[in-house]
Amino acid sequence: MIKLEVYNETATLEAVVLGIHESLGGVPRLEDAYDPKSKEHIRSNTYPKEVDIKKELDAFEKVLLRYDVTVIRPEIQRDNNQVFVRDIGIVIEDRFIVPQILDKRLKEIDGINFLIDQIDQKKLLKTSGSVRIEGGDVILWNEQIFVGYSKEADFKKHIVSRTNEAGVEFLMDHFENWTIRAFELRKSDQNPFENALHLDCCFQPIGVNKAIIHKEGFKNKADADWLIGYFGVDNVIEISAEEMYHMNANVFSISPEVIVSERKFYRLNEKLRSIGFLVEEIPFAEIAKMEGLLRCSTLPLKRCYV
Repeated sequence: MIKLEVYNETATLEAVVLGIHESLGGVPRLEDAYDPKSKEHIRSNTYPKEVDIKKELDAFEKVLLRYDVTVIRPEIQRDNNQVFVRDIGIVIEDRFIVPQILDKRLKEIDGINFLIDQIDQKKLLKTSGSVRIEGGDVILWNEQIFVGYSKEADFKKHIVSRTNEAGVEFLMDHFENWTIRAFELRKSDQNPFENALHLDCCFQPIGVNKAIIHKEGFKNKADADWLIGYFGVDNVIEISAEEMYHMNANVFSISPEVIVSERKFYRLNEKLRSIGFLVEEIPFAEIAKMEGLLRCSTLPLKRCYV
């Protein structure tokens, strides 16, 4: 049996699933793309190549192994993008949620069935019916679960709306000891500068009391203001629309002190170091062209909980 334990975003990482590059299926047809940034790079003939994605994921794995993290990779599902494993499973406490995701992405879950089969069935939660949720929209923080979602009208309108009200209610029903705080996200199927694909594309806690945020990623200004007030204005790093586009909010914490970041996030990385973080810089700009980055590429299974 695999031991699961995740209570927040930054506790020392012990085991994680990391996405894979093999057999991505080449450049998608424009009509098959399901986010605006991928569409942009398909149109401009700059969609990332498998060889470059491999280099970036290998660099990420090398850093994780250096910190003695157990790294698990999905089984290859041919002609299927399996980079963004964050969305296909959610670990909360010692329970594993198998979410309902886009139909076009269902084969991704097959890549971790070998892992799901090793989990105690009593700790396995499978969504059904109208529940829709993806892991990028779920952030754990100090007995709170922050959830990015779309109300019914936006959920029906936008393919980039991935978590609905039923998904929020699912979390409320199954995690009664947690405070669930839900935030509507700003969505656009065509403009990546105006689209927060998931909550972790515009917000992420770091360290023990800090956060990165792009205020305009939230549909309601009051939600962004609440988060800034909760963490404290001096503890929040605000990023611009341009920085959100390049996925600056989507870094990854190995521990409260160590953050993995894209090497070209010059302003962010300098700021992180100035407030005491050790920043592990790696290349990840090619993967960013698919509207995901470091957090999106990982599914933490165990973080040391004290």
